[in-house]
Amino acid sequence: MRLHAQPINVVSILGNDYSLKAPEGQEETLSQAVRMLNAALAETKRNYPTLIGDKLLVLAALNLCSKQIELQREHQQTLERTQAQIDATVDAISRTIGEQ
Repeated sequence: MRLHAQPINVVSILGNDYSLKAPEGQEETLSQAVRMLNAALAETKRNYPTLIGDKLLVLAALNLCSKQIELQREHQQTLERTQAQIDATVDAISRTIGEQ
């Protein structure tokens, strides 16, 4: 059995370098996540210039989590609307077929 070593990715967050292993094929996702986090940190720093360190990181993380929760809600609402449209279409087709 041959084990594949995961490459180590060095990322920089708040001026600190972190060595992280991403699962094979997920390196780009890790890179995008780091860019997203750094952008959230920069935005939070612009809005709250006195925050530093852990407080800045926690507030940025909470903002990202809030956005994620909102996206999940919107996704669920879209799924429910789509399912309702599908159900209505199936009902209309069934009625049409039943009339013939």
